[in-house]
Amino acid sequence: MKESILRNKSYSFALSIIEVYKHLTSEQREFVLSKQLLRSGTSIGANIEEADGAQSMKDFLNKVSIAYKEARETKYWLRLLKDSQYLNESNANQLLIDIEELCRIMTAIIKTTKSNLS
Repeated sequence: MKESILRNKSYSFALSIIEVYKHLTSEQREFVLSKQLLRSGTSIGANIEEADGAQSMKDFLNKVSIAYKEARETKYWLRLLKDSQYLNESNANQLLIDIEELCRIMTAIIKTTKSNLS
């Protein structure tokens, strides 16, 4: 199977999100926002995996676009958790840097794929 930077980075990001979720639920006793973060943050990689198995370029584009939307939602939850002081600033900032990188990669993939479909 071809090595995928996006697949690897989204998987590593999901593992980080799981760690944050464990911290939020056990240490902070926060269960609502953390569940939203867990859902959207792990969904990114799942959609990238689906995109890798797409049946067509349109299907690929759709799955990467969904992953991008999930990444934007994850960014929202991270900002909210940081600003409400459930997450410390340094941890939140690193995750925000990571999610921005994922968004940039997906944006480039989406633009290239759209161009190739035209």
